Amino acid sequence: MTSVRRIWRSGWAQAGVALVALVVAATLLWWRGPEWGRVLDAFQFVIWSWIVLALLLNVLSTFCRAYSWRLTIGQALPAEHQPRVVHVFSSFGVGLLANAVVPGRLGELARVATLRRHLPDAPPGTSATLVGTVFAHRLFDLVPASILVVWVLLAAEVPHWAVVSIMVAAAIGFTLFTVAWLGAKRSARPVVSEGLGSIRQLVVMGRQGLSVLKAPLPLAGAVFLQCCGWALQLLAVWVMMQAFGIDAPLPAAGLVLVLVNIATIVPLWPGNIGLVQAAVALPLRNYGVPYATGFAYGLALQAIEIVCGLGLGLIAIAREGISIAMLKRMRDDDDSAENALEGVQELLEELDEGEHEAARESAAVPR
Repeated sequence: MTSVRRIWRSGWAQAGVALVALVVAATLLWWRGPEWGRVLDAFQFVIWSWIVLALLLNVLSTFCRAYSWRLTIGQALPAEHQPRVVHVFSSFGVGLLANAVVPGRLGELARVATLRRHLPDAPPGTSATLVGTVFAHRLFDLVPASILVVWVLLAAEVPHWAVVSIMVAAAIGFTLFTVAWLGAKRSARPVVSEGLGSIRQLVVMGRQGLSVLKAPLPLAGAVFLQCCGWALQLLAVWVMMQAFGIDAPLPAAGLVLVLVNIATIVPLWPGNIGLVQAAVALPLRNYGVPYATGFAYGLALQAIEIVCGLGLGLIAIAREGISIAMLKRMRDDDDSAENALEGVQELLEELDEGEHEAARESAAVPR
């Protein structure tokens, strides 16, 4: 197992796997894809003002999600170690960029490392607690997602194959939420417990990060903001339909949003391009939308999300003084819990070294 992990951590191995996945995806798109001439024709009639509005709605959705994480952190850390809102937003942006450019969805660790450096006086174990808040924050998506799924199943024209996918994803999500709720621990004890082993201490800190699950008011606020984020994203999906002249009701936009999220749960290849578009175009055929038009709409929908993440992420790393190369180094870590926190610590140390070098260079400039 160790030798397999060592081979996988090689940059050449990962590049080879990514290349094979891209070739397979491109072959499938060429063989079973849409008529590309009609896909290009669909872009000629796009109303770009709707595209801009959809982008703004995605940005607002991101802000709602970021502040929801801020409320989660507020319950997990002591009052004297609360981060500033601007630092939370900036860290969230770094995470968006990391998920977009680094394989393995390491954005969650990247935002923890970025925020942790703004808490220099916080005690040891704070990184593990922040990792717990990230997990809790992702669990809050289950509430708006469940509401959306029930509404879609009742109001939209859902294909039979999509019903099975939706029900399986919902069952997995509720299982995770139940486990987290039962394991959540609201405690007034210090962030660090002495005498605990590293793995046990990590579990304790993670459970403390989930403490918002036992605090009704902060929990309600965090979930409400997540619901607002999903509602804005739903509006963005519907607005994109108007940009392509797709005359479909709002439940159809909800169906698209559900299936896009399911299609991106497991990253089969970069961006799951092709799979996402098929998940969008196939159900829209029930609403009289040509497959090529639905495929073009899916391409634009994914592009808008990528542009939003990259734009906010680039602003965040410019503010934080982080390079993309630093983020990419985190993918070489193993997937174990201990090594995940080691990856956070290594990134923190590298950021500190970069700040020290910048300070020395500034001091060396003659005045």
